[in-house]
Parts: sequence; C-alpha cells; structure tokens
Amino acid sequence: MTLATTTARRPPGPDAPVRLGVDPDTLEVLEAARRAYGEVVAFRTPGGRFACFVNDPDEVRRLLVRRHANYRKGPGFERVKMLLGNGLIVSDGAEWRRARTMIQPAFSRRNLHRLIGLMVECTLARERHWRAVAAAGGTLNITQETSEFALEVILRAIFGPDYERRIVRDGENPFAFLSSDPARDLRVVLKMRALRSLLLEIIAGRRAEAEPDEYDFLAAYLAARDRAGNAFTDTELVDEIVNLIVAGYETSAGTLNWAWYLLAAHPDVRQHVATEGRALAGNPDDIDENSAAAMTYTQAVLDETLRLYPPVRLFTRRANEEDTLAAFDVPAGADLYLSPYVLHRTETYWPEPEVFEPDRFTSDGSVAKGERPYFPFSLGPRRCLGEYFAFLEMKIHLGILAPRFVLSRADARTPALQLGINLRAGSDILLAPETAGGSR
Repeated sequence: MTLATTTARRPPGPDAPVRLGVDPDTLEVLEAARRAYGEVVAFRTPGGRFACFVNDPDEVRRLLVRRHANYRKGPGFERVKMLLGNGLIVSDGAEWRRARTMIQPAFSRRNLHRLIGLMVECTLARERHWRAVAAAGGTLNITQETSEFALEVILRAIFGPDYERRIVRDGENPFAFLSSDPARDLRVVLKMRALRSLLLEIIAGRRAEAEPDEYDFLAAYLAARDRAGNAFTDTELVDEIVNLIVAGYETSAGTLNWAWYLLAAHPDVRQHVATEGRALAGNPDDIDENSAAAMTYTQAVLDETLRLYPPVRLFTRRANEEDTLAAFDVPAGADLYLSPYVLHRTETYWPEPEVFEPDRFTSDGSVAKGERPYFPFSLGPRRCLGEYFAFLEMKIHLGILAPRFVLSRADARTPALQLGINLRAGSDILLAPETAGGSR
C-alpha cells in the first residue's frame, strides 16, 4: 500500500519519509509530530507505506471500540510473537475470538476472588523481608521487590499446587530470569522457549490428575472449550500460559515499582493510602473482595501511576479496509500508532500532566470514568482480560504494606525510562524502609 491510494483528505504531517517502529526513537518522533501538526498526523515510511499517529481520545476510542473489527495487530508484534508465541496477545481474527471466548470465564470476578488468599500470602512474605531490612538499616531494591512479588503471584495463580512441586521443586525458580533480567531480547526468547518442555510436563501431569481443590488458571484453561466443544491443544495451552505469565507479571511489577517511587516523594498521598489500608486491610485474614473494592483512593493512586507510566507505551494497528478518522481518510493497509504514554501526558486533556495527582481519578475528579482520555489496558474487545486481577493484586499489596512501612528515596535522581516492549525504569529504584511509627 502506497500513498498513491490515499485521497485528498490526508492528515497533516511531514513530507519527508519517517522511520517508525516500537523503538524508543519512535516515541520522540510521535511527540514532536503532535506538537507540530496536531492530534492526527500522517507519515510516509521509507518503504512508501502510509502511517498515521492518532492522539485524539475520541478517535482512539472509536478505533479500539466501535471499529475494532477493521484493525488487526500492526508493526512490532513480530518481536512480541517471538517471545510469547501465538497466544491471546498477538493472535488476530477468528483465532483470537476463539481463544478470548475460551479464556474469559477464567477471569470472572468470582474466580479471581478465589485468588485473594494467595495474594495476601505473597504480600505478607514481602512484609517479613521488609521488616528485616528496616531493622538492619538497609535499603530495598523496590524494582526487584515488586518484580519478585508479581512473578510469584502470577505463577502461583496459574499453577496452584504445581508451583511448589514442579516449578520450584529444586529450590530455584526457572522463571526468575523474567524478574532479574529486564531485557526482552533474543536471549530471553530462547530462555522462555527452553521452558516449554517444563510447561508440557506440567500440562501432562494435570491431564492425568484430578482437578485441584483450589482454583488456578491452569485448571480453568484445561477445562475451557470452544463453541464446537474442542479444548486447547497442548501447543495452544503453552502459548496461552506463556502469554499469561509474561503479561500478568510485567503489568503489576512495573506499576507497583512506579507507585512506591511516587509515594516515597508524596507523603500526603502515602498517608492517605496508609490510612485507607489500615481501615480496610488492617487484618490480612479479613481481606476479601469487598474490602479491596472499598480501597477507592488506592485505586486512584494506581490509576494515576498508570497514567504517568503505562506499561504498554505504544499500540499499533493495521487497517483491513478503508476508514475515516477525524474526517481524514485512512486507506486499507495503513499502519496506525496509538500511544497511551503520549495521550496521558497531553496537556489538552490532562492539566499539568507531569504532576502526580491521584485526585484526578477520585469520584469527584474532573473527568468522568467512562470519558477519560485514558487507555493503559487498551479499550474495547481487546482490553486486557487481566486488568481486574492486576488491580486486585496491587491494592492488596499496597493496602497491607503502606500502613506498615514508610519508604523514602535513597537516590534523588529521577530514573530514566527504558522504552522496550514495555515501559520500565531505566535503572533499579532504591528506597529506604522504616517501619511505620518506629525506627529503621
């Protein structure tokens, strides 16, 4: 598809060809283009393909919600597919609809509430470690802490009893490289592929056993059937499990890392979160779906953290057929770029966008929930299935730990951003812990 197929209603944009991708440079290009040309910008790539950056929230919503069927995954997903296989995140069309329909019941609120106990257990393990560090006057690598926490939660949620008997049976976690190595390059791809035999072993064991007493995602995926009554094949199951491990870990780990970093510099916000947590999560044994749902200010803190640091900084789509966006024509085959990071920091939609202000997301905030120019988990049918799981896990984590610890920044420098497949801190964040009401 070349520019010759476009009509006269082309959005404004640079005349010279522009190279776009999922690399860090593209984000800078898109931000500069928005400032120069507006919220819908046209590009011509070096190969002659028409590309369009869409930063108008109404058009983003229309594209992802009302016209989603006209758009398939765009540039950059080849790299993701190398890591994740052909699971829910990267599949398209009928293949994606089948998998989505089969997996969706696993993420019903009723089922996810059955995982609250393990979320509490994993958080309490962090508490014991943090108390020891605080007593010794040490420093927490909060990036590593939140990474290890989120990875343990998702692995236990997927594998249930198999976490102890097959994943960490030799005292080491074979998936630990996901939390210790932030790179998502070929080395990580090869490490993940090497674990497929372990996943197949676990699947075979589960098929031969009775369903576990406690709920886990693997049992739900094994029981899933499509409309024709067919189950996932072993290859499909492995791909979906890998998708769930990586996506389920990355989102929570990254968001909690930034949340603690922001709370450390905003004592009034931290105190509000601590007060709410003390009231609703003071006794971990009593935490349930109702107390988690009542943590509305903590939810606002997480929403604001995701506004500033959305884990997926760039979405891409490719048009199946001609379309229009903001009165401009989009030819079939066009590549569209959407950036939560750019939209969330656009002053037109978010006054003082660089300021951390959770009150934007409270019930009396300036923008109603359904109208927010905000899509950290995407929108429409391809909105992340694990969104509620992630918020439940993160609220429990903050609700238990914020009343018990005051964390302060051990390094005054603002961490750079690592703009890989996901948005991460460019360096580990170090925080000094103090037990609330006591001394380090």
